[in-house]
Amino acid sequence: MTRNPIDIASRVSPRLSALLRARINNPESEQPVTLIAVRRFLADLLPTDFNEAEQLHHIDIDESLLDELDALIEEFGASALAVDFAQAYASEQLSRAIEWVVNDDNRENFPTLATVREALIGGLGARLVGDGVMDEDEDDTLLAEIEALIEYFGADALAENFIRYE
Repeated sequence: MTRNPIDIASRVSPRLSALLRARINNPESEQPVTLIAVRRFLADLLPTDFNEAEQLHHIDIDESLLDELDALIEEFGASALAVDFAQAYASEQLSRAIEWVVNDDNRENFPTLATVREALIGGLGARLVGDGVMDEDEDDTLLAEIEALIEYFGADALAENFIRYE
Protein backbone atom coordinates (compact mmCIF):
# COMPACT_ATOMS: atom_id res chain seq x y z
CA MET A 1 0.00 0.00 0.00
CA THR A 2 1.17 3.47 -0.83
CA ARG A 3 1.46 5.92 2.07
CA ASN A 4 -0.17 9.30 1.58
CA PRO A 5 1.49 12.57 2.59
CA ILE A 6 1.15 13.33 6.30
CA ASP A 7 -0.32 16.80 5.64
CA ILE A 8 -3.43 15.18 4.16
CA ALA A 9 -4.71 14.81 7.75
CA SER A 10 -5.19 18.58 7.90
CA ARG A 11 -8.07 18.21 5.41
CA VAL A 12 -9.97 15.81 7.67
CA SER A 13 -12.60 17.06 10.14
CA PRO A 14 -11.80 16.65 13.85
CA ARG A 15 -14.79 14.26 14.27
CA LEU A 16 -13.68 11.98 11.45
CA SER A 17 -10.10 12.16 12.68
CA ALA A 18 -11.23 11.03 16.14
CA LEU A 19 -13.16 8.13 14.59
CA LEU A 20 -10.15 7.13 12.49
CA ARG A 21 -7.85 7.30 15.52
CA ALA A 22 -10.28 5.18 17.58
CA ARG A 23 -10.36 2.49 14.87
CA ILE A 24 -6.58 2.57 14.44
CA ASN A 25 -6.02 2.21 18.20
CA ASN A 26 -8.65 -0.51 18.65
CA PRO A 27 -6.74 -3.77 19.28
CA GLU A 28 -9.60 -5.74 17.68
CA SER A 29 -9.43 -3.81 14.40
CA GLU A 30 -7.91 -5.53 11.43
CA GLN A 31 -4.42 -4.25 10.68
CA PRO A 32 -3.67 -2.15 8.82
CA VAL A 33 -6.88 -0.16 9.10
CA THR A 34 -8.02 1.20 5.73
CA LEU A 35 -10.57 3.87 4.86
CA ILE A 36 -13.03 1.25 3.60
CA ALA A 37 -12.73 -0.70 6.88
CA VAL A 38 -13.62 2.47 8.82
CA ARG A 39 -16.52 3.15 6.45
CA ARG A 40 -17.90 -0.37 6.97
CA PHE A 41 -17.57 0.05 10.74
CA LEU A 42 -19.43 3.37 10.67
CA ALA A 43 -22.13 2.04 8.32
CA ASP A 44 -22.69 -0.96 10.65
CA LEU A 45 -23.36 1.44 13.54
CA LEU A 46 -26.12 3.27 11.71
CA PRO A 47 -29.76 2.13 11.73
CA THR A 48 -30.89 0.10 8.73
CA ASP A 49 -33.19 2.87 7.52
CA PHE A 50 -30.15 5.11 7.25
CA ASN A 51 -29.30 3.60 3.86
CA GLU A 52 -32.60 4.97 2.54
CA ALA A 53 -31.86 8.36 4.11
CA GLU A 54 -28.41 8.29 2.57
CA GLN A 55 -29.91 7.82 -0.87
CA LEU A 56 -32.28 10.74 -0.25
CA HIS A 57 -29.34 12.92 0.87
CA HIS A 58 -31.07 13.59 4.17
CA ILE A 59 -28.88 15.81 6.35
CA ASP A 60 -27.52 13.91 9.32
CA ILE A 61 -24.38 14.32 11.39
CA ASP A 62 -23.45 10.66 10.94
CA GLU A 63 -24.15 10.90 7.24
CA SER A 64 -21.73 13.80 7.00
CA LEU A 65 -19.01 11.50 8.34
CA LEU A 66 -19.92 8.92 5.71
CA ASP A 67 -19.92 11.61 3.04
CA GLU A 68 -16.50 12.78 4.16
CA LEU A 69 -15.18 9.20 4.18
CA ASP A 70 -16.68 8.57 0.73
CA ALA A 71 -14.94 11.67 -0.63
CA LEU A 72 -11.60 10.48 0.78
CA ILE A 73 -12.16 6.99 -0.63
CA GLU A 74 -13.01 8.46 -4.04
CA GLU A 75 -9.87 10.61 -4.02
CA PHE A 76 -7.35 8.26 -2.39
CA GLY A 77 -8.82 4.77 -2.81
CA ALA A 78 -10.54 2.31 -0.50
CA SER A 79 -7.26 0.71 0.57
CA ALA A 80 -5.66 3.98 1.71
CA LEU A 81 -4.35 3.68 5.26
CA ALA A 82 -6.56 5.39 7.83
CA VAL A 83 -3.50 6.47 9.83
CA ASP A 84 -2.55 8.88 7.04
CA PHE A 85 -5.81 10.78 7.56
CA ALA A 86 -5.96 10.88 11.36
CA GLN A 87 -4.81 14.13 12.92
CA ALA A 88 -2.48 13.86 15.88
CA TYR A 89 -2.35 16.63 18.41
CA ALA A 90 -1.24 17.03 21.96
CA SER A 91 -3.75 17.55 24.74
CA GLU A 92 -4.23 21.12 25.92
CA GLN A 93 -1.96 20.44 28.91
CA LEU A 94 0.82 18.98 26.76
CA SER A 95 0.31 21.82 24.26
CA ARG A 96 1.08 24.27 27.10
CA ALA A 97 4.27 22.37 27.91
CA ILE A 98 5.31 22.24 24.26
CA GLU A 99 4.61 25.95 23.88
CA TRP A 100 6.79 26.70 26.91
CA VAL A 101 9.67 24.69 25.39
CA VAL A 102 9.18 26.32 21.97
CA ASN A 103 9.28 29.81 23.52
CA ASP A 104 12.39 29.09 25.62
CA ASP A 105 14.91 31.72 24.48
CA ASN A 106 17.86 29.57 25.64
CA ARG A 107 17.13 26.96 22.96
CA GLU A 108 19.22 27.03 19.78
CA ASN A 109 17.29 24.48 17.68
CA PHE A 110 13.61 23.90 17.04
CA PRO A 111 12.42 21.58 19.82
CA THR A 112 11.50 18.02 18.97
CA LEU A 113 9.25 15.63 20.86
CA ALA A 114 12.42 14.26 22.51
CA THR A 115 13.30 17.78 23.68
CA VAL A 116 9.90 18.13 25.31
CA ARG A 117 10.25 14.70 26.94
CA GLU A 118 13.63 15.77 28.38
CA ALA A 119 12.06 18.98 29.72
CA LEU A 120 9.23 17.01 31.34
CA ILE A 121 11.67 14.58 32.93
CA GLY A 122 13.61 17.61 34.15
CA GLY A 123 10.56 18.97 36.00
CA LEU A 124 8.76 21.15 33.47
CA GLY A 125 5.34 19.88 34.58
CA ALA A 126 6.02 20.87 38.19
CA ARG A 127 7.31 24.26 37.06
CA LEU A 128 4.15 24.92 35.04
CA VAL A 129 2.03 23.93 38.05
CA GLY A 130 4.13 26.23 40.26
CA ASP A 131 3.71 29.09 37.77
CA GLY A 132 -0.07 28.56 37.78
CA VAL A 133 -0.14 27.60 34.09
CA MET A 134 -1.52 24.17 34.95
CA ASP A 135 -3.42 22.58 37.84
CA GLU A 136 -1.63 20.01 40.00
CA ASP A 137 -3.49 17.05 38.55
CA GLU A 138 -2.97 18.14 34.92
CA ASP A 139 0.72 17.25 34.77
CA ASP A 140 0.20 13.61 35.79
CA THR A 141 -0.19 12.24 32.25
CA LEU A 142 2.18 14.50 30.30
CA LEU A 143 5.10 12.07 30.21
CA ALA A 144 2.91 9.15 29.09
CA GLU A 145 1.33 11.32 26.39
CA ILE A 146 4.68 12.55 25.01
CA GLU A 147 5.98 8.96 25.03
CA ALA A 148 2.97 7.86 22.96
CA LEU A 149 3.58 10.65 20.43
CA ILE A 150 7.27 9.71 20.23
CA GLU A 151 6.43 6.05 19.72
CA TYR A 152 4.12 6.91 16.86
CA PHE A 153 5.86 9.88 15.18
CA GLY A 154 9.47 9.52 16.30
CA ALA A 155 11.62 11.45 18.75
CA ASP A 156 12.81 13.88 16.07
CA ALA A 157 9.33 15.12 15.07
CA LEU A 158 8.99 18.88 15.56
CA ALA A 159 7.06 19.44 18.77
CA GLU A 160 5.29 22.61 17.64
CA ASN A 161 3.41 20.63 14.98
CA PHE A 162 1.42 18.93 17.75
CA ILE A 163 0.21 22.04 19.61
CA ARG A 164 -3.58 22.37 19.84
CA TYR A 165 -5.90 24.45 21.94
CA GLU A 166 -9.64 23.79 21.96
